[in-house]
Amino acid sequence: MNTLNDFEIKQRKYIPVFPKANGKPTIYIDGYPCEDDEPMAATAFHGLQINILFDQLSRYMAINELIYIGVDSFIYYEEGDITKCVAPDIYIVFGVEKYPLRRSFYTWKEGAVPVAVIEFLSDTTAHQDRTRKVELYLKEIGVQEYFIHQPEMEKPVEFRGWQRTRSGDIVEIEPDAEGGLFSEALNLWLRWEDDQTTHVRLLRPYLPDGTPIDTSMEIKHELEHEKNLREEEQLLREQEQMLREEEQHHRREAEVKVSELEAELERLRAQMDNTNNQNV
Repeated sequence: MNTLNDFEIKQRKYIPVFPKANGKPTIYIDGYPCEDDEPMAATAFHGLQINILFDQLSRYMAINELIYIGVDSFIYYEEGDITKCVAPDIYIVFGVEKYPLRRSFYTWKEGAVPVAVIEFLSDTTAHQDRTRKVELYLKEIGVQEYFIHQPEMEKPVEFRGWQRTRSGDIVEIEPDAEGGLFSEALNLWLRWEDDQTTHVRLLRPYLPDGTPIDTSMEIKHELEHEKNLREEEQLLREQEQMLREEEQHHRREAEVKVSELEAELERLRAQMDNTNNQNV
């Protein structure tokens, strides 16, 4: 089975099913700031990590128009209070329309809150990410799952996750033997790997059966590789055809040459027979 086709089948199989939210997409509400004059990412490590994970999640969830993925934008979660605001690195909301893009996300307008939030640790926010934000996201806002990850390879590995149970309790998600965490909300494994080229400890998503979700660039390279393989196979087939045609040509030439030699031999024999008869 073709790899990309196989992924599309699994994509439809594993992506979560959920109802449509009862709100409507809202790009911007006057009086609620959508910028804080801060750069999107704390460091280049964070920027690369955010872009790669956003690309992977966007590719996987592209088949459902009711999934919104936000990146470092404000979430306002209490109408009338602009201080009730967070700006996670990545958050995923089910049941709301993917487009139009929002300048900020207003939970009461959309009729939904994120199902999962992911923060990448930085020196200035790490303490809050590990402590205050756990309660804030899971209890105060109502997010189902919250994850933190350290993307800088020079720093100790730190990848943790919490989820809110049906009873409202907060429990930490148990990692598997390799340190991966399973997101029940997203129905995905989240695992990290060290990228020696960029020195970023990349957090990457995997399907429940372990199939990695590639980036758009990786898919592009895969398609180019498959195209090159097809072109090489076509070239080999053409070369084989040329060799067969050359062999057939040489065979025909050899057959003609043999026929000519046999005819010449027959002529010489006849000439010798005539000569012998004359001598008798």
